[in-house]
Amino acid sequence: MSDEYPQLVDPAFWQLPLGDRMAQFAELREIAPFLPTRFVNPIAGFEESFYVTTRYAEVVEISRRPQDFCSGRGAVSIPDMPEDAMEFFGSFISMDDPRHARQRGIVARSFTPKQLQGVLDSVETICTEVVDGMCEHSEVDLVDTLSKPFPLLVICDMMGIPRSEFGTVLDATNIILGAGDPEVLDGRDPMSAMVWAGMQLTALVNELAEQRRAEPADDLISALVNAEGDEEILARHEVAPFFILLAVAGNDTTRTALSHGMHLLSQNPEQRRRWQADLDAVTPTAVEEIVRVASPVTFMRRTATRTLRLSGQEFVEGDKIVLLYGAANRDPRVFDDPESFDVLRDPNPHVGFGGPGPHFCLGAHLARRELAVAFRQLLTRLPDIEVTDAPTPLETMGIPLVGGIKRLPVRFTPTAPLGTRT
Repeated sequence: MSDEYPQLVDPAFWQLPLGDRMAQFAELREIAPFLPTRFVNPIAGFEESFYVTTRYAEVVEISRRPQDFCSGRGAVSIPDMPEDAMEFFGSFISMDDPRHARQRGIVARSFTPKQLQGVLDSVETICTEVVDGMCEHSEVDLVDTLSKPFPLLVICDMMGIPRSEFGTVLDATNIILGAGDPEVLDGRDPMSAMVWAGMQLTALVNELAEQRRAEPADDLISALVNAEGDEEILARHEVAPFFILLAVAGNDTTRTALSHGMHLLSQNPEQRRRWQADLDAVTPTAVEEIVRVASPVTFMRRTATRTLRLSGQEFVEGDKIVLLYGAANRDPRVFDDPESFDVLRDPNPHVGFGGPGPHFCLGAHLARRELAVAFRQLLTRLPDIEVTDAPTPLETMGIPLVGGIKRLPVRFTPTAPLGTRT
């Protein structure tokens, strides 16, 4: 395997504006279905190789074949992680069946549209509360005032985390999400900072889980640790890793989509006018288009379980394959005019929530609801909101799992709060 594409692991490449990165991916996509590259494993300290695919068909095919391309060998991140660390920070996204099916099945009971209805209803209330906190100011950082707190408040309320602990959860998740950014780390070592953050979240949720076992409440923690009839529940050691997964993955995907979405609207004012002119009709397709174009989850890694051939490429057992969702979501073989942001795009079979198969995003329904509510409130309550400077991306080490935005300044005409719950 030759080292032909070093830009893929160059942090500077991932600091480029989204459009500039995607322009390079458009060129790479036409070279071959799978591109080889190398990186220095920051955990082990030696050089490793992997393949990248930027094409839609290959992302979908690999996602559909977990027996051939698995998630539970080494990690879904590019460097292998020790097994205990992989489960601590990955929960069931780093597992294969039957373990994956068991844990996901337990959690999935609480993620059906019917079971989520109470949470979906509360999204509107929480969003109103958050926008109330920013609407009287004329200039704010959208990330700090909306993108960070809103989805995490939804998750904390859903789990039953007290509001008094919100700051603890926010600080810990910011460290895990931004472990490659010196500003976030504030002088700390990335690995030790991540472990510290994980321990903070673990201590918090384990204490709450013990309380809910004794006194169940109407929240997700109670549902996960108390059985009805013959239902399985999460074991004691499984609760905290799931919460870390939910608080990080479920939070940052929506956080990043909100920030990128606002920036996309500023870059495409005609699309914004089209959306604002008919919110009810356009919101469903606009949300899908934001997820397609922004593709908050940059990649997941799969590992070949045997010698096989796909799209002309020979793989042997242990080969790592990185699925670049954002690049696949702009594959001209699938999407007409793929570089254009079109709020009316339909059909839109994007893989922004992952490819088809057992690891498709469990929280996609909730994420769509959060994005729909947030943009409806922004475009009606702050109708002249505009971005005043380019987004500042989080600094990363190699390919970021989530392409986060650190700052996005906006301004608008101040308005009065609607009034929040007491």
